[in-house]
Amino acid sequence: MIYTGGTIGMVKDYNSGTLKPFNFKKLEKHIPELGQLDCHIDPVSFKDPIDSSNMNSDHWVIIAELIESHYDTHDGFVVLHGSDTMSYTASALSYMLENLSKPVIFTGSQLPIGDLRTDAKENLITAIQIASLSKKESPLIREVCLYFEYKLYRANRTTKINAEHFEAFASLNYPALAESGVHLKVYEENLIKTNTRKKLKVRTQMDTNVAILKLFPGLSENIFRSVLTAPNLKALILETYGAGNAPTEEWLVSELKDAIKKGIHIINVTQCSGGSVIMGQYETSQQLKKLRIINGKNITTEAAITKLMYLLGSGVPSKLFKTVFETSLRGEMD
Repeated sequence: MIYTGGTIGMVKDYNSGTLKPFNFKKLEKHIPELGQLDCHIDPVSFKDPIDSSNMNSDHWVIIAELIESHYDTHDGFVVLHGSDTMSYTASALSYMLENLSKPVIFTGSQLPIGDLRTDAKENLITAIQIASLSKKESPLIREVCLYFEYKLYRANRTTKINAEHFEAFASLNYPALAESGVHLKVYEENLIKTNTRKKLKVRTQMDTNVAILKLFPGLSENIFRSVLTAPNLKALILETYGAGNAPTEEWLVSELKDAIKKGIHIINVTQCSGGSVIMGQYETSQQLKKLRIINGKNITTEAAITKLMYLLGSGVPSKLFKTVFETSLRGEMD
């Protein structure tokens, strides 16, 4: 179990009323229910736990390397993480952990572990239970997942949709992998089928020379150009309307054309939480299709931006970039 920081790792100091980090070495003392699980838990914590708003690609590498160094000695991994950027980190790890054949379950909470009404205990206990599931002496789940409020999702399909409710995450374009109720139901037909004979490869080169630009009515030519001409920019996620639509104004098409000529990869991702980009369905996306803009299909923005970093860091040739991005690598798109 890897604690990176976040609300789940906090307890209230009743003398001062402030929140302070929880000592995970005394985990079972505070959560005796863990003793009923048929597994042994080894807790590891970031030296300096961080708020997930401060999470970056260097921290992703630390998590990936912690998993790599314990991979042969442990059957599964639970990563405790702040909920704000959990979908980004979990999506990134899904790409970085190539040939993964063991479960990596991200979880967190909306309330601190010491709070009377906390959701932390259920999320933590069930995430650990899921990470320890096996079938025919092999791990049942062999991918990076996110567990929150009774549901297990494929990590790179998730988005945080609510800052207040316990049901903070959704996976609108892919069904849940498991649900926790009276019984823990795993939907095996939705799980990734992996070749367990392949050795884990950890990819730690992530290129962060990327950007996200969300279209909105009134977006000016100058602002649009300033993003596309940012120094060292290599790729841009263009969050478009509906099924991948954008204004048909000549300046916008011209700016995109110039950027593509410079070798900048442009990916069309819908602003909608659910649904897919279908370029050419409407007149307002035909120009994007003619420009051979990369089709993000039904990928989430979180999975798209981390996939960009991963592919750029892996040195995928420009001629192949569109084909590789439009291919599902870890079940992140249909």
